[in-house]
Amino acid sequence: MEKILLKNIDTPKSADIDVYLNAGGYRGLTKAIELEPADIIEEVSTSGLKGRGGAGFPTAMKWRFASADPKFPKYLICNADEGEPGTFKDRSILEKNPHLLIEGMIISGIALGSVQGYIYLRGEYPEAKEILENSIRQAHDKNYLGNDILGKGKTFDISVYQGAGAYICGEETALIESIEGKRGQPRSKPPFPVNQGAWDMPTIVNNVETLSNIPYIVEIGGEKFAGIGSEECPGPKLFCVSGSVNKPGVYELPMGISLKEIIYDYAGGIKNNGTLKAVIPGGLSTPVLPANSIDCKMDFISMQEAGSMLGSGAVIVMDESVCMVKVAYRAMKFFEHESCGKCVPCREGTDWLRKVLERIENGKGRDEDIDLLMYVSGTMTGRTFCPLGDGAAGVVKALIHHFRNEFEDHIRAKKCTLTQN
Repeated sequence: MEKILLKNIDTPKSADIDVYLNAGGYRGLTKAIELEPADIIEEVSTSGLKGRGGAGFPTAMKWRFASADPKFPKYLICNADEGEPGTFKDRSILEKNPHLLIEGMIISGIALGSVQGYIYLRGEYPEAKEILENSIRQAHDKNYLGNDILGKGKTFDISVYQGAGAYICGEETALIESIEGKRGQPRSKPPFPVNQGAWDMPTIVNNVETLSNIPYIVEIGGEKFAGIGSEECPGPKLFCVSGSVNKPGVYELPMGISLKEIIYDYAGGIKNNGTLKAVIPGGLSTPVLPANSIDCKMDFISMQEAGSMLGSGAVIVMDESVCMVKVAYRAMKFFEHESCGKCVPCREGTDWLRKVLERIENGKGRDEDIDLLMYVSGTMTGRTFCPLGDGAAGVVKALIHHFRNEFEDHIRAKKCTLTQN
């Protein structure tokens, strides 16, 4: 497949605007600025683009909601708070192809009638901040940003806002709270950000990868874009593969490719000629799949049918040496630490789950602990302000569902029964 999102990233000085222009950059903007905003949104609708941040919500539908709201100003926020464990795909764009994102934001801003965009950047990406700010200056110098863009009377500007390392700020309303200078905690919905977001104005929050698809959609047309990959979820997708594989990295592949192909054809199979045990297909907060369930398509719909979620497309591969009890325990330590504490099911539930898993991991587990873990997970599901609690509960439920015997062995033997863990 032709590289779209990762095009030219191996070229020296790939973040420079002249390198981007030589590779055909800003052609989408040149075309988009001649179109009516509604026509741009229509092309995105025809493309079938779904949000690449994990939720998979139709991008054009979100844009239409905000565009139809009569309030002004409207804001566009790029969610670059890539905090999901196992996820490092957006960093490739931020550091190696930043003008693709900037072009995508300018086109999106024109479509929405917005004059101000923000990139909410993960706190642990200081190098990306420097690169983005330099790229924004370059875009200003070429008249792609600012007032009277390309002499066509359009205005749009971008500012970079760096977070402080809170995982919860990857959730769009917590992100908005943070940009407003408040504590990063999710809001109750409705109202939704498309009508009442940043500073109570209509706000679109899209992921880095989502916005980076926009220039290509406008350039080739939505219909042609819809022919790439899966019919239900078209377009390219970035998959970041880590763990027990020979060739970890970021791979740009058609949406709908099988998980098995990603692991064995692109990531080089299991390292040290090992045996595959399990895969977390979309980042830590997506349910684990056992080795016999990886012949499934990697798109939003198919992954739900397989019993997990596509999430951010972060594929974490585990071989037979990996202890599933330890995976659950480490995951819960993360979720407990990152819970914002706003709602009781998440604040208390992650704490309880971690304590029970810690007991099992330390050889003090009880026979009833497995059912207790399932009960606590069940009481958390669907009862929290944001998906963090659901994600944490889903991790535990899936691990016990597929690997209950390991939890039982831990409790019976009062230690891990694997030779390596």
